[in-house]
Amino acid sequence: MEEKINGTTKTCAADTWEARDVAHIWHPAAQMKDYEELPPIVVDRAKGVWLYDVYGKKYLDVISSWWCNLFGHCNPIVNDAVKAQLDKLEHVIFANFSHEPAIRLAEALAEIVPKGLTKFHFNDNGSSAVEAALKMAFQYHVQTGAPKRKKFMCLSEGYHGETIGALSVGSMDLYAKLYRPMLMESIHIEAPDCYRCPYGKNRGCCACECFEHAEKAFADHAEETAAIIVEPLLQGSAGMRVYPELYLQKLRKLCDETGVLLIADEIATGFGRTGEMFACIRAGISPDLMTVSKGLTAGYLPMSVTCTTDAIYDAFYADWNEGKAFVHSHTFAGNPLACAAALAVQHIFRTQPIMPNAAVNAKWLTKRMEDELLPHPNVGEIRHIGLIHAFELVADKQTKTPLDAKKRTGYEVYRRALKRGLLLRPIGDVLYFNPPLNITQAELETALSLAKSALLDVLPM
Repeated sequence: MEEKINGTTKTCAADTWEARDVAHIWHPAAQMKDYEELPPIVVDRAKGVWLYDVYGKKYLDVISSWWCNLFGHCNPIVNDAVKAQLDKLEHVIFANFSHEPAIRLAEALAEIVPKGLTKFHFNDNGSSAVEAALKMAFQYHVQTGAPKRKKFMCLSEGYHGETIGALSVGSMDLYAKLYRPMLMESIHIEAPDCYRCPYGKNRGCCACECFEHAEKAFADHAEETAAIIVEPLLQGSAGMRVYPELYLQKLRKLCDETGVLLIADEIATGFGRTGEMFACIRAGISPDLMTVSKGLTAGYLPMSVTCTTDAIYDAFYADWNEGKAFVHSHTFAGNPLACAAALAVQHIFRTQPIMPNAAVNAKWLTKRMEDELLPHPNVGEIRHIGLIHAFELVADKQTKTPLDAKKRTGYEVYRRALKRGLLLRPIGDVLYFNPPLNITQAELETALSLAKSALLDVLPM
């Protein structure tokens, strides 16, 4: 029996890697029935921006394998750091124990995070970091005389993870709607939408009139709100929606005036993704709590950190019998191997011109995308921040009318891109580049050419 796998005819038997995979593995963020027509791509090895499957076909990973691969696959500096740590200490309980890599990493983070963030709570994935931040905010208010502050605010179209607490402060029905009976009640604020601005403003030329929705929510609910959580400057899962720095500046001021804590979810935006080390730094603000993951370890090992201020930390500091401790833990918190990878990431940032080169390539990529993709009648907008670039497919460019979601046009472009050797994962009908920060212009040019060809396969001009 034969079947086409990623556009190539292969002998298909019950013992192929693809068959063995789908026999037992339930993949994330997927309708497994899709795998009947598009079997899983079984990766054998990777180097730099390239993935190589078990048949030798290569794919340009322009999405950094879910946004976390900062410096390319199998980066020799990170590899060596993890290998060296493996021979010293692989894991140790992080309660009443510590180790050199964790201490050095906390010190390194203290040098680069927004001003005022001084304490670091280690977790093992992004959702866990968000859960910790929510619990810290709630407990902080209980222990500082404001027990009525039990609710959380969040932006519409926001995404903060898949655990129950994280889903509760997310606003995307795709992830949360089914589980709504299980979720805590949050206050959802209409988020900025610069592409389809309801105020008729143009991107970059407004006074954030849309902030009135936040002002109303704070006027109505601030006294019962513990914190507001936002993805600063970029709502990733909403379709790489970029919004103004002014919005964050206004939000910081409003939080200061009302006593609501500001949680910045920098899991996707941190470590250079927005053109600065953190999006909050780009906006010139400091949050009360900040979550980081993904690029923290360059995608090598799962780890996250919840960063906070002395003021919040001090509210938990007391004799044990006062019951103020933050009794929250994860088995793999502070894992030495993950810390070693994260320290290697910081070493690369400090010793190589990563950020300046990425800034040059970002400007270059913007022009190339505008030249090659924007003329297409179904490409409504090229939006970008840092090296992140996205193009939204629409039915009508003038009216910005969306395509019929049931046709899954973005998914079809993704499939055609895979056949051509490009990993270009869609968010609905938005397709994006979120490459390693050290990707070259030649590699970006290849990715752009493959993306344009895949687009024309599905939507010919």
